[in-house]
Amino acid sequence: MPLYNNSFSIEFSDFLLNCFVRSPNWQCWLSLPLSLLFLLAMGANVTLVITIWLEASLHEPMYYLLSLLSLLDIVLCLTVIPKVLAIFWFDLRPISFSACFIQMFIMNNFLSMESCTFLTMAYDRYVAICKPLRYPSIITDQFVAKAVVFILTRNTLLTAPIPILSARLHYCEKNVIENCLCANLSVSKLSCDNVALNRIYQLSVAWTLLGSDLILIFISYGFILRAVLRLKTKGAAAKALSTCGSHFILILFFSTILLVFVFTHMAKKKVSPEIPVLLNVLHHVIPAALNPIVYGVRTQEIKQGIWKLLKRNG
Repeated sequence: MPLYNNSFSIEFSDFLLNCFVRSPNWQCWLSLPLSLLFLLAMGANVTLVITIWLEASLHEPMYYLLSLLSLLDIVLCLTVIPKVLAIFWFDLRPISFSACFIQMFIMNNFLSMESCTFLTMAYDRYVAICKPLRYPSIITDQFVAKAVVFILTRNTLLTAPIPILSARLHYCEKNVIENCLCANLSVSKLSCDNVALNRIYQLSVAWTLLGSDLILIFISYGFILRAVLRLKTKGAAAKALSTCGSHFILILFFSTILLVFVFTHMAKKKVSPEIPVLLNVLHHVIPAALNPIVYGVRTQEIKQGIWKLLKRNG
């Protein structure tokens, strides 16, 4: 709803999300697969968390990290996808200022926390394969607790200024966000103020957090690959490569789709404006749907835990 101040400029009390409004065919074709991906992501992650919580044999550091990853995926999905589907099905485009900036905070914070969790899990695999005898003394419950505190503190402190800087801006004349969600770059460009600080801070934080995590993940898996290739037992080497390879591919997918989104956003004059919007939406649901399958269901102990719970409640 527009409000008028004394200088006759217009201020708005909410934003409107232009989610493929100019391409109704996109809404039609995306609504069903997006709904299925959302249900898969929620069902798989909730199942994984409940299994780890209830099955005593899974109360180990590696599975605590898996449950943390699932919780992050659940929050990210619930923050973004229901609103997108509400726009597709009921044309509920308005979003209040407070809801928009809360969504912005959660997206920036939880995506960077997920990246940091991937790094912690890569370190867990590095110790398990490269220093197996020292694994029980290094990867302990205390290690996981410290890692969780670090993940929460680092990412919250560094990403909190992003929505705060955007919320302090003065918005007038335009309130239509050309996106399906409240991405900082899409929101801040509606402001009448200078948004250079917002853009510089977000890009520098994103490249610092995600870039440093990705570099350390590459280093960890490099050491893992070297250690695996030195294994004399062919079966053990194949199993380690299969497990860590699938993990690494998923991390690459998580990082690649984010980088493609950034570059397409920067080169928006050369690509369809709908492409970065689509990538932004998919980035919040596809990794969430794949993570519990690659990390959880493919793990024998997780599968056994799920079967035990089914038999117990069957």
